[in-house]
Amino acid sequence: MMTDPIADMLTRIRNAVRVERPHVDLPFSNLKKNIAEVMKREGYIWDWEIIESQPVNQIRILLKYGPNGERVIRHIKRVSKPGRRVYSGAENLKPVLNGLGISILSTSEGLLSDREAKRLNHGGEVICEIW
Repeated sequence: MMTDPIADMLTRIRNAVRVERPHVDLPFSNLKKNIAEVMKREGYIWDWEIIESQPVNQIRILLKYGPNGERVIRHIKRVSKPGRRVYSGAENLKPVLNGLGISILSTSEGLLSDREAKRLNHGGEVICEIW
């Protein structure tokens, strides 16, 4: 039994980027789909799709690389963990790497990047940081 499926998702993405895979497949959940949607909106991945399979559906994340093969995702880190939850109000959100990266937050409006959360004046649980 897996205790932290989000950390597993981030680790699979980190490992796939390191070996320059074009995509990574993960067991599907709505939270993973929403994280992938935020990453797509912010330009860290090309797209995501749901693959019907048995016994559980898969989500395929199409990873993004630069024109010369440079990595778009250089660092991806879980912030709030099951043993230590991290929350932040909208006024306390600090830019990640001086605005070059993002934080993904779970808010009352759903999952948002730190830029979107600050614009909408919503705080929440800080899921992860990407740059």
